[in-house]
Amino acid sequence: MTLNRRDFIGATGAGLLWGAHSAASAQAADTLRIFVGFPAGTTPDTLARKVGDKLVQLGLVRAVVVENRTGAGGQLGVVALKGAATDGTQLLLTPMSMLGVYPFTYKKLPYDPVADVSPVTMGASFDYGIAVGTAVPESVKDIPGLMAWYKANPDKANIGSPATGSTLHFTGVTLGKAAGVELTHVGYRGSPPAIQDLIGGSLPALVSPLGSFLSYMVPGSKLRVLASSGAQRSRFTPQLPTLVEQGFKNLAFNEWYGFYAPARTPDEMVRRVNAALHQALKAPEVVETLHSAGMESAPGTPADLTAALQRDMKTWGPIVKSIGFTADS
Repeated sequence: MTLNRRDFIGATGAGLLWGAHSAASAQAADTLRIFVGFPAGTTPDTLARKVGDKLVQLGLVRAVVVENRTGAGGQLGVVALKGAATDGTQLLLTPMSMLGVYPFTYKKLPYDPVADVSPVTMGASFDYGIAVGTAVPESVKDIPGLMAWYKANPDKANIGSPATGSTLHFTGVTLGKAAGVELTHVGYRGSPPAIQDLIGGSLPALVSPLGSFLSYMVPGSKLRVLASSGAQRSRFTPQLPTLVEQGFKNLAFNEWYGFYAPARTPDEMVRRVNAALHQALKAPEVVETLHSAGMESAPGTPADLTAALQRDMKTWGPIVKSIGFTADS
C-alpha cells in the first residue's frame, strides 16, 4: 500500500498527521513522537531518527521527536508507551528482547509484552556473528574447531557478548551446550569494548551483531569471524557459513526491531501508520543506512510482527530456562 500526503490530511486542510480530523488535536498531531529505550547514538536510536527524517521528507508529518527513555535495559521505552495517546502520534521502537525475552529473565515487568502494545510493523532485522581473536590459534577455522580448542583448553573457555541477559549472551552459552562445552559468559557494555578485548587477546570469542564485525573482515585483521547465526547465509557475508551449516542444526537465531503503538489504538490508525512507515523503511537512503550496519529493512504487517514475537518467545523461553539465568539476581 502506498499513501501520499493527501491521504494523511484531514478535510480541514490543516496538515494533520495520519488523517486526524479534529481541530483540537491538530497541534499535537503535527508531531510524531517515537520512544526508544536506549541512548542517542545506539542502533535503535539511529533507526528511529533515520525513519523519522524520512517521514518528514515525505511530507507525512511535520516533525518527529525521538525520546530516549534510557534505563532498566530498555524497559522504560515500553513503559512510556503504556500511557501514550492512541491517535498514532506516539510510537515505540524496540528490540525484540524487551518483549520476547524479558518475560523469561525478569520475575516482574512494569508492562505486559502483549496486552500493553499494538504491533505496527517490523523495522529491521539482523543476524549475529561469532568471532575469535588473537587468543585463539589461527589454525581454528570454524565453530567445530573452536569447540575442540575450548575442550583442550578448559581454563580459556570464555565467550563474550555486548550485554548480559541478551539473546547474544544466550546464543553463546547455548552453542557451548550443543557442543558439550561448558562456556563461561563474559558480559560487556556494548560491542566496541568486547571487540577490543577480542583483538587484544584477553577474550577468546565473542557473539555480537554481525554488523559490528563487518569493518574487521579484511585481510590481515586480528579478528576472524567463524559463523553467522541466521537460517541462511547473510547477504553481507555470503562467504561465511551459518551455525546450521556447521553442524548445529537447531541453532538459527536473529534479532529485530519493531514499531509499536499503544494498546487499543484503532485498527484504521494502525493501518495508516503502518503504510507511512513502509514508505520510510523502503526508501533507498534508509535501506542503505541499515545495510551499512549489517541490517535488513523488514517492513511487514502487524500480523507478521505478532507472529515473529510469538515465535521468538517460544524459542527463547526454553533456552533461558535451561540456562537458569535471571536478571533479578
